[in-house]
Formats: sequence, C-alpha cells, structure tokens
Amino acid sequence: MAQNQFEIRDGSKQFDARITVQNCEGDTCSGEGVVELINKKSKKVFQTLRSDDLYFYLNKNQKPSVNVIQLYNEQSPLIFDDFNFDGTEDIAVRNGNQSGYGGPSYDIYVYNSTRKQFVPSEELTALAYENLGMFQTDHKRKRIITFAKDGCCWHITTEYAVIPKKGLQKVYEFKEDAMDGEYVTVTTRNLINNKWTSRSKKYKIKDYYKD
Repeated sequence: MAQNQFEIRDGSKQFDARITVQNCEGDTCSGEGVVELINKKSKKVFQTLRSDDLYFYLNKNQKPSVNVIQLYNEQSPLIFDDFNFDGTEDIAVRNGNQSGYGGPSYDIYVYNSTRKQFVPSEELTALAYENLGMFQTDHKRKRIITFAKDGCCWHITTEYAVIPKKGLQKVYEFKEDAMDGEYVTVTTRNLINNKWTSRSKKYKIKDYYKD
C-alpha cells in the first residue's frame, strides 16, 4: 500500500493527515485505506482511522482534495469540521459509495474531550449513509442539513439540531413533490416549541422551475 500514499496539510488547524489507500488507477483511488492523523505541533501520530473503501478522486496534480462537499459532484476523502457544534474539530472519513443513488458515504468521528480521541458517531454516520452524500453544516444556526430524493421529481431537505447529551432532533423539512407531472406541491414543516407546523402550496411545474 505504500506506493499509494498522500499527505494532506491544509484540511485542519490541528492535524496533518497521511492517507494510504490500496488501489489507484488514473484519477481514482479506492479500496482499504488508512488515515493517520498527525499532530501539527508534536509531529507525532495522534490517531489512526481505517476505511473499508477509501474512495476518492485525484486532481490534475494527482492529489486528493479535502473538505469539499458538492452535491452530485466532488466530495473529499476527509472532511474536517465541527459537526456537533461543541467547539472541537471532528472528522468524516470516506467509506465507499453507499449513500443514496450510489453517492459517497462517510464514517463520522467526533472528538471526545474526556477520552481525548475521535470516537465513532452512529447517528451522524447514519445521516451520511441514508441521504445524498455527506451532510452540510450551518454553524451560524447550528443545524445539520441533509438532502434526499426519489427519482427526478421528489426532493426533500431536512435540518437537524444537535441536542447536548441527547443527540439529533429533526426540526425542519422542505419537500418538493412534482410526481404528478403538472404541478409541484411544496411543503414546509417546522418544529416550534416541540410541535410541528406545516404549510403546503401548489405551483405549476413550468412556473416553479422556470429559472
């Protein structure tokens, strides 16, 4: 595996990353992978994470990207971010293409300040497998945002809040249903004071999607 090794130095303030992956052919790497997180200050390996299928693309310089999340497009092998909004950096490691429509899937690790290491998050990992690729984070509103669809004509955006010591809570849905071919029904649901409010409106498809 040594010949397929890459270093990422610009993804995190605290860590450099050394990626070793089983197979690289052309601009695509895949297969078993090892991610070594190296402390920028001490230059020592802080923690080693593994992936059954560390799938990613190489750029024109034959290097992997980092921290890129593009719906239906590039998604990096490693994503550093504060996914649970607790003030510490977490990490997502690409593991195959098991999300919706064969999209990228990720194992999510959150930093545990007591254990002083990254630990797997089942809840966040599930979001990164069950939707269209990696979720997005809105740090200003402290929301996690997922996207899903059913064919060409049914799309849903869902937002979650992170409740300390409890986990995720769904708080918002925005659904576009154009399955009947002529109209699109747009439904917005909000969780306010632990009660869901819902509002729907119907548009002609040709007017709604004219842009």
